Amino acid sequence: QPTEIVVRKIKMGCVCVCAGGWCYENQASCDAAGWSSAFPRCGGLRQSPINIVSGKVHVNTNKGHSGKDVFEPHLLARTQIANNFFLCSAHFHLPQSVRLTGGALPGHYRAAQFHFHWGASGRPGSEHTVDGERFPMELHVVHIKEPYGSLSEAEHDMAGIALLAFLFEVARASAATSRRARWLRHNGRDPRSTALMSDFKLSDIVPPSGELRGYYRYVGSMTTPGCEQAVAWTVFLKTLPVSGRQQCRFWTGQPMTDIFRPTQPLDGRVVYRSNSAGAVAPARSAAFWLGLAALIR
Repeated sequence: QPTEIVVRKIKMGCVCVCAGGWCYENQASCDAAGWSSAFPRCGGLRQSPINIVSGKVHVNTNKGHSGKDVFEPHLLARTQIANNFFLCSAHFHLPQSVRLTGGALPGHYRAAQFHFHWGASGRPGSEHTVDGERFPMELHVVHIKEPYGSLSEAEHDMAGIALLAFLFEVARASAATSRRARWLRHNGRDPRSTALMSDFKLSDIVPPSGELRGYYRYVGSMTTPGCEQAVAWTVFLKTLPVSGRQQCRFWTGQPMTDIFRPTQPLDGRVVYRSNSAGAVAPARSAAFWLGLAALIR
């Protein structure tokens, strides 16, 4: 069952004080409140995550964005899992077979990695909040615009990175474990270790595109230093289920907890919502893309 096996892999002993000179928890001056001192871009005007106020979003009325074949998670076959000591988290590297394209996105994007954010001891740990509500966990799927070969190259393009965010809600075990606890079976202990899985599909975690018809879109940044402001964010309205037991395993017996950045000021940015029926609250449904030209004003 995918989520349970994910937890086993993540619990490899990654520490909260990262080699890059920053951390999440309140440890001296390296916690999130002090990031901008060492990483000036973390104090920019297009920072992420944000609190999304559902009553103040702008509904996209452009009928020209079909979103067909935008996201094909079933294409993924082989995945490298790396517990990233330098980024204070477990990152799961994706092969180039996963693509993000279509709608009005300015080019083609390829998947680079995905990772999670969570809290501790029963506290929620999503990065984005909706109407002030923080969710138990958050999944990020990071894509790089072609032809860039790395995140460091893409960070110089205002639309160089497309990031999909999925929020989790606690659900009954049967709903949460049917597809999301089968993977990351390897239980390494070295915080710099990696593993290769030959039978993993991203669709084991992410719903098919037909179920993703509601989402929020805004321009922002990476949520870890150096906080590069080069991200087109898509926060899906449909939440993913996680059981209370699975959620507990993310913080039990490990130091890697409360790994989320607090929400940042909107600073005049506009948050858009897809024009899909029923897209009014989390756990509803997003498949066509809002144009980046409308976002970067």
